[in-house]
Amino acid sequence: MGECMDLFDSISPLDYRYYGRDKQAFSALQPFLSERARVKYLCRVESALARVLAKKGICSAQIAREIEGACNAVSVEEMYEQEDVLRHDIRGLANAIRSKVSDTAKPFVHFSATSYDIVDSANALRFKEAAEKALLPALMELERVLMDLALREKDTIQIGRTHGQHAEPITFGLFIAGYVSRLGNRIQAIERSKNALTGKFSGAVGAYNASSLLVQDPLEFELEVMRELGLSPSVSSTQIVEPEPLTDFMHALISCFGVLANFADDMRHLQRSEIGETGEAFETKQVGSSTMPQKRNPINFENVKSFWKAFVPRMTTVYLDQVSEHQRDLTNSASQRFLPEMIVALYLCTVRLSKVVSRARVDHANMERNFDLNKSFIAAEPLYILLAFHGHPDAHEAVRGLTLKAQLEGKGLMKIARSDKTLTPFLDRFTPAQRALLEDPLQYTGIASKKTTYIAEHWKKELGL
Repeated sequence: MGECMDLFDSISPLDYRYYGRDKQAFSALQPFLSERARVKYLCRVESALARVLAKKGICSAQIAREIEGACNAVSVEEMYEQEDVLRHDIRGLANAIRSKVSDTAKPFVHFSATSYDIVDSANALRFKEAAEKALLPALMELERVLMDLALREKDTIQIGRTHGQHAEPITFGLFIAGYVSRLGNRIQAIERSKNALTGKFSGAVGAYNASSLLVQDPLEFELEVMRELGLSPSVSSTQIVEPEPLTDFMHALISCFGVLANFADDMRHLQRSEIGETGEAFETKQVGSSTMPQKRNPINFENVKSFWKAFVPRMTTVYLDQVSEHQRDLTNSASQRFLPEMIVALYLCTVRLSKVVSRARVDHANMERNFDLNKSFIAAEPLYILLAFHGHPDAHEAVRGLTLKAQLEGKGLMKIARSDKTLTPFLDRFTPAQRALLEDPLQYTGIASKKTTYIAEHWKKELGL
């Protein structure tokens, strides 16, 4: 097959930068998503077919065992050597298997199958198992890390921000809990969609033409092949499975990626010099800039967002692959070979965030400093609501005018309010607790802490954590 290629001869940065040099990521993903793994999964489907042929008495059990042994022994290099001659990968695989069995067994290799009976079933199986054994465990670990942070910081006061502006008080724990919930939702979506991935054994046009020559019930034959693999058959298929289950699976991955990107972007902004509420851990010898030695950049959060930007547009290609002419054209053949990269990218970002968040620094002093910048105006919302509650006919407009006056005069909002004689009749009706809250905005956090606990407990139960 030629000389072995060095890692740094690779073209894709997934290989030479993000995946290939990471031994943990490589060992987690290679068994499912590499080209060598793809061939192994194709062989698993061929083996399953042989076993069912034997169960139906179409070939002997000895022949099925012989084919299965050959499938276990076939290498990716052998398949590609055949493909280089035949210009067809699955026929090349069949020939590579045939080269390892007796003449008696040769007729039953790939017997009655069309290429995409094998390809679509193998892809469904390997994507399902990649999600089960690699991606979902990584996402669950990130969920645990986020839950721990949310609960630890559930009482840490933080100013809420809308449109980039200070809004009302929350807690940092509640901020994190929002992502706990969003990620939990996506974990469930991935779980559902990977279980819905389907295979097929319906032949070249989905009419079971070939298998109907061999068995009385081709649907049962298909079902038995899929049972061997732990899959369900596509209810309807042409030469390919219905594309929507795979589309749904990839959508679940990409929408999950969006949650990670949003979280990473928020955390990156909280690390701005002017805000400084959180910070990535910085290694002793780590360099932030090639020219500015003082820099400590949020490189991990930025990297996650950058990955997302690279991979979210690929979802458009997945949607385009829903369209295939009549019983099938070849326009999804090349594009679907890139699907494993989307799983790899999401996995890498998930693992990276788990490491970064578990070591993240929370600067409580800066949170307090930022909160205090507009502390006196936090009372605007509760003041207007309480004024209205106690009968003021136009409370919102009244408080809006008070805030403008307070800003112009550089005075506290409540000081201005107390000096406004038109408000006195209404302010006199406030309870001591209401007055105390208006004087101390730190009390105006609603049920942020309680809600944080509720969210964490909800997702612990939902996900079995």
